[in-house]
Amino acid sequence: MKGARVRVFVICPVRNVDEQTNRLIHQHVLELEEKGYQVYWPFRDTDQSDTNGTAICTANREAIYSANEVHIWFDSTSQGSLFDIGMTFAFLRNTKKKVVLINKDCVTPTAHKSFGNVILGLLE
Repeated sequence: MKGARVRVFVICPVRNVDEQTNRLIHQHVLELEEKGYQVYWPFRDTDQSDTNGTAICTANREAIYSANEVHIWFDSTSQGSLFDIGMTFAFLRNTKKKVVLINKDCVTPTAHKSFGNVILGLLE
């Protein structure tokens, strides 16, 4: 993108993320920001005090929509991540976004339908 900052949304676990995983995601965010990317990281940038989750989903939806790239730390147990992946999938129908898998070594193709296969398909 000539003359504009690349906007990245990071899909990742927030509510039940362990410290090690959060450190690795934070490192990815810092590396992108050092390169001049504008990064939206829900752990840091979404107000998590919403009691029913609607405001959280709305904030993330708007940030995903505005992003040029979506970087995914895939965790199949993170309900919020799966929701955000679904929103990303829907937006890809009408908008072009680069999708990046942060934790590539943790996602392998399966012989059956799976969210991992969907994410790997989004990378193609």
